[in-house]
Amino acid sequence: MEYVQERVTTLHALTDHQPDAPTGRAAVVVPMTEREYGTLAADRVLTALETVDPARVVVPLRASAERVGPFADWLDGFDVEVETLWCGGPRLTDLLADRGLDGGRGKGRDVWLGLGRALEEEFVVVHDADTKTYTPEFVSRLLFPLAHGHDFSKGYYARVEDGSLYGRLFRLFFRPLVRALADATERREPGIVEYLDAFRYALAGEFAATTDLVSRLRVQRGWGLEVGTLGEAFAHAGFAGSAQVDLGRYEHDHRSVDGPTGLADMSRAVGEATLRAVEDGDVAVEYDALADRYREAADGLIRGYETDAAFNGLDYDRAAEREQVATYADALGEPEADTRLPAWRDAPVTPAEVADAARADLAAAREERSGSPSRKSPETDRRRPADPNADAEPGED
Repeated sequence: MEYVQERVTTLHALTDHQPDAPTGRAAVVVPMTEREYGTLAADRVLTALETVDPARVVVPLRASAERVGPFADWLDGFDVEVETLWCGGPRLTDLLADRGLDGGRGKGRDVWLGLGRALEEEFVVVHDADTKTYTPEFVSRLLFPLAHGHDFSKGYYARVEDGSLYGRLFRLFFRPLVRALADATERREPGIVEYLDAFRYALAGEFAATTDLVSRLRVQRGWGLEVGTLGEAFAHAGFAGSAQVDLGRYEHDHRSVDGPTGLADMSRAVGEATLRAVEDGDVAVEYDALADRYREAADGLIRGYETDAAFNGLDYDRAAEREQVATYADALGEPEADTRLPAWRDAPVTPAEVADAARADLAAAREERSGSPSRKSPETDRRRPADPNADAEPGED
């Protein structure tokens, strides 16, 4: 337990006190995929939100046409105002394409759609649905700084599970990358690199913001969402308008390093988003030397992690950590074309148009399956056991 302040306001969970927060004036955006249908983690999140009673819950949903109807029925069974925003329907897809917004689809694109719908409220909270340790305090803690003069707040937590250190993409890729950038930058007034370095878990998916700030955010389409959001928050809120809050114990499923959705692939998107944010902050990056500087910074951090793990009696595999660093170093290079989605205040489509298209798509999908004799009502389907062949989407690491 400590109470050290970073360059951004840092709020610590020093007691069990639950701070007062404007939950009734907030929309909570919870992106999901069809893998979350009926899972214990998603059920826990939605049940907790019943007690939070926000103004609304927006669920940007990535699901097939066959499963979106049952998923929406399940969501309707919770005692909280849920707007299911199907992100893959044909009308919505055509609408976005007609407005020049087609392109890559991923978590960031889904969240962007949800943020547009959340703009009707005063505050917005965003978090994932795969959290095994979710509590209602997450929402109030994230919102508290916004009621006290800040425009943006970010959650942080320690990733220690099963007797080991996790948070690998943050520990072994993002943090040493930022350190390498800081070491190569001429000393000046604190800027974007110092801002990124101030956040204790920059890749956390949990954040809150005023709707004015949300309307200004350009959003990464995929896995660069979290760090890309930090880059935008720096531009519009800065050090003085930003805070981070301790969310306590946090567990979710983990990704493997390799594979089409593994940490190696994620590192490329996170690296691009980080370097684009740094370039947006007028920092010149020496790409020829970046990989070597990253490896050097990572090596120093690994020594620290190993000592910290031993101090706490945790398992630590130095060789495996070094292998990951070697893999991540291959992800470093100049960012490719900027495919960020525009800020909603500048978007060529309105949230109302998105909602109309998504509602029509969902109604059509439900009508398509309405003849099925096995259809269950939302209330009877609410506690449906999880599909054993559809695990919850893995988290960051």
